[in-house]
Amino acid sequence: MNLPHAKTDPTLPSMICFKMIVCSNITRIVLIACLFPFSFLQAAATEHPNVVIILVDDMGYGDPGCFNSNSKIPTPNIDRLATEGMKFIDAHASGPLCHVSRYGLLTGRYPWRHRIKWQNNPVIAKDRMTIASLLKSQGYSTNMVGKWHLGFSEDPQFKGPLRGGPADRGFDTFFGIRASTDIPPYFYIRGTQAVMPPTEKINANQTAGWSPIQGEFWRAGGISPDLKLDEVLPRFTSEAVSVIEQHQKSGSEKPMFLYLAYPAPHTPWLPSKEFVGKSQAGLYGDFMNMVDANIGEVLAALDKSPSMKNTVVIFSSDNGPVWYEKDVKKFGHNSTGVLRGMKADAYEGGHRMPFVVRWPNRVESKSTSTQTICFTDIFRTLAEITGSPIPQGQAPDSVSFLSSLIGQQSKKSRLRNSLVLSAGARHMMVRAGDWKLITGPGSGGFSGGPKKPGPGIPKGQLYHLKVDLGETKNLYEKMPEKVEELLALLENEKRQR
Repeated sequence: MNLPHAKTDPTLPSMICFKMIVCSNITRIVLIACLFPFSFLQAAATEHPNVVIILVDDMGYGDPGCFNSNSKIPTPNIDRLATEGMKFIDAHASGPLCHVSRYGLLTGRYPWRHRIKWQNNPVIAKDRMTIASLLKSQGYSTNMVGKWHLGFSEDPQFKGPLRGGPADRGFDTFFGIRASTDIPPYFYIRGTQAVMPPTEKINANQTAGWSPIQGEFWRAGGISPDLKLDEVLPRFTSEAVSVIEQHQKSGSEKPMFLYLAYPAPHTPWLPSKEFVGKSQAGLYGDFMNMVDANIGEVLAALDKSPSMKNTVVIFSSDNGPVWYEKDVKKFGHNSTGVLRGMKADAYEGGHRMPFVVRWPNRVESKSTSTQTICFTDIFRTLAEITGSPIPQGQAPDSVSFLSSLIGQQSKKSRLRNSLVLSAGARHMMVRAGDWKLITGPGSGGFSGGPKKPGPGIPKGQLYHLKVDLGETKNLYEKMPEKVEELLALLENEKRQR
């Protein structure tokens, strides 16, 4: 039987007993390990690990060097995580846009099951469990820094409490912003209170040479006196490092959960002077390099803290980039790598994300998994790691990928074999194995394409990703039986609330 890292983990006397028993009664022990994989994992852990989720914003599958050897953007810190942990090359956001992606990550529920309107409205219902409330129930200190984008019940003057946000959905502490740094009003929030109301005004901005929604783009609106758009990224890094350091100094026996949701490299692209010209992908690449450097500061803080040695670090991006074909030609850099499409699209470039997990002495370094996973799956994976019970009706679209992480897959392991996502208001996307169906023509998102079927334009799109990851050969009209099979799967998923 494969016992990953048993020789390298000095904390596990139970592991030694396990090996001795294997020698004397291998048949019975193999049966136990297969039937009760989590019990075996519990025996292999003396305490709950700390958990740090780092989610960046609008970064493509082809941006980090560890996912694209031809990337024109230096990403040494993300690459380091991949070297020290496991890459998932078939990992998907729960939707190709910011708010839907975050909803699925935090709740373990497909966002298309819930009408998401985040402006002046808390998206996550009071009775909906989140990763934070799950881990809090297991004794964790739960902290969030960064972009929420899932709504608040807002005071129009921003002087009263902002309800329905992180502080009301399982987080002990929160410092961040309500949405993206191109969506006003712009102000910091600590807990449930605006640090300073957005009493000043900022004019709209765009950058010559880029599309209207690229470059140093932001919208006009209110802004607080203490917020400078080019300081938001380093401010969040400073706050995240402070959470880690304060947890260490407190001497608390509680494990720590930190959800660090960077609002970058989403627009506005505002690299500091020391990062200008550091990439070969223009303003975007320089800003992405700055994001990577800030991630490096957080990793350094973890490395310095003795209490953080047992920490699960999960890194990903919320959805694909805003990067057009003209940008690929101009810079020779494809932000989605070999994938088609971009942010908001049903194509893989909209939702297939770079995804890395580092967990020392548990997850094999320099490893790669081809298992299909979704952001919704983080919920049950953390629940299995911590032994947390999940009440009925919670995290309905979550499937644990722990067995893939620790190399203990067996015939008893329940693995994700399908995936259902929405793109824009028009398209649904359904995966079953290597087959993928898109329920309409075009991308359904930012990269466009035909919106209606017509001569030479089928009603939908069918691709076999194992041989056509770039989604270039539409088999919709050639394989009607496969289309019907996937449509039936989609309808079955829709019925399961």
